[in-house]
Amino acid sequence: MTKTVEDILQFCRANGVRMIDFKTVDLTGRWHHITIPVERFDEDTLRYGIGFDGSNFGYASVEKSDMVFVPDLDTACLEPFASMPTLSMTGDVQIIDQPENRRFGQYARSVTERAEEYMRETGIADKMVVGPEFEFYVFDRVSFENAPQRSSFRIDSVEAEWHTDDPEGKGYQTAHHDGYHAALPQDVTFDLRNEICARMADWGVKVKYHHHEVGGPGQLEVEVEPESLTEMADKTMIAKYLIKNCAIRAGKTATFMPKPIHGEAGNGMHVHIWLWKDGKPLFYSEEGYSNLSDTALYFIGGLLRHASSLCAITNPSTNSFKRLVPGFEAPVTIGYATANRSSIIRIPAYAKTPAQKRFELRNPDATCNPYYAYAAILMAGLDGILNKIDPHANGWGPYDFNLFKLSEEDKKRIQGLPKSLSEALDALEADHDYLTAGGVFPEELIHNWIRLKRAEEEEISRIPTPVEFQKYFTL
Repeated sequence: MTKTVEDILQFCRANGVRMIDFKTVDLTGRWHHITIPVERFDEDTLRYGIGFDGSNFGYASVEKSDMVFVPDLDTACLEPFASMPTLSMTGDVQIIDQPENRRFGQYARSVTERAEEYMRETGIADKMVVGPEFEFYVFDRVSFENAPQRSSFRIDSVEAEWHTDDPEGKGYQTAHHDGYHAALPQDVTFDLRNEICARMADWGVKVKYHHHEVGGPGQLEVEVEPESLTEMADKTMIAKYLIKNCAIRAGKTATFMPKPIHGEAGNGMHVHIWLWKDGKPLFYSEEGYSNLSDTALYFIGGLLRHASSLCAITNPSTNSFKRLVPGFEAPVTIGYATANRSSIIRIPAYAKTPAQKRFELRNPDATCNPYYAYAAILMAGLDGILNKIDPHANGWGPYDFNLFKLSEEDKKRIQGLPKSLSEALDALEADHDYLTAGGVFPEELIHNWIRLKRAEEEEISRIPTPVEFQKYFTL
């Protein structure tokens, strides 16, 4: 039920709330917040919003930077990390205009909302549901330095095999690449994951399960129940916020970096996808490959056709492409298959009923802005359906074999994902009409994103690294 201002105020009185905290997301996908005393919250907060400088969020030039934040009351939840009782909300950003303010099309949440509107306008579906898997590492200590005369990072995890010689150790470290579903006493973060999942439930994020992942030095996974597009983008921000803050409270630190440790499993954010219309699932067919309907296969076709340009949004960091390498169950080839983790589209063999039938996109990682990533996935899939892009006819599979063990000759015949952020940005520059369809992604946003990410990559590429000293110092 849609909440009203009076509903919020009654809740605040009943729970002794003194402050209301409003969370907004910047271009890259980080939360920012501004807080007001509860006494200042009223109907005008919804009508006129709260003003802020959009230029500091990466969205607008300085001369057009005045914007307002308008809270979505249905996102209200008690803030678990404030000592004073505080209510937290996210919401939308508007541009100041006359006679009424209007939605700011570049704002991340505006893009997912417009993508859902466009989906309904096409008549294809009225609901897209996504279910991400959150993979992350929890370390005991992390330090890093980038100075002209010194560059380094150091990670420590009491669970890691490099701690077996610790004089105060207990001998229950987790071996390299051997952490999958590790049990106590190796699983030293079990209580922390329970705390994270309990906090998620309090904030309305439903958890399917949690477990230790493959990475020995503290790689973990929490998988959540699926939700509609904008709602799950909100909940992705909530999940990352809770994971990071719960880790800090426990004296540890969490990272979603796709590849924080060389030679260990990387952190992905696999996204399970469903389409629904009039309360009925659209991806099931008894006759189709792996019981997938033509609609599902065309959606897959759209994802595969645009996979390279999608990577610029779903894998938008230089570190992302250190994960997308062979040998770590991370996809490197553009294709689809059943129960095959080496292709970017995996169709779970255990999902057999019409309501369960789905597929997962395996290349995304959590350095993405989830609003843009989920919206882009939807737009690619809709393009596939509208243009009947058949993945089999286009040579993208099904690849029901291990793509990591192909001969070099066979590998050359299969299309691969971009090997760098630069390649992905080149692809996005050449292929983004599917994103701007229906005014979902403003053209200015695409150009702004490419400009930002190219500058980011160029900055990183100029910095000497320790491995370069190792390889080239003596030449």
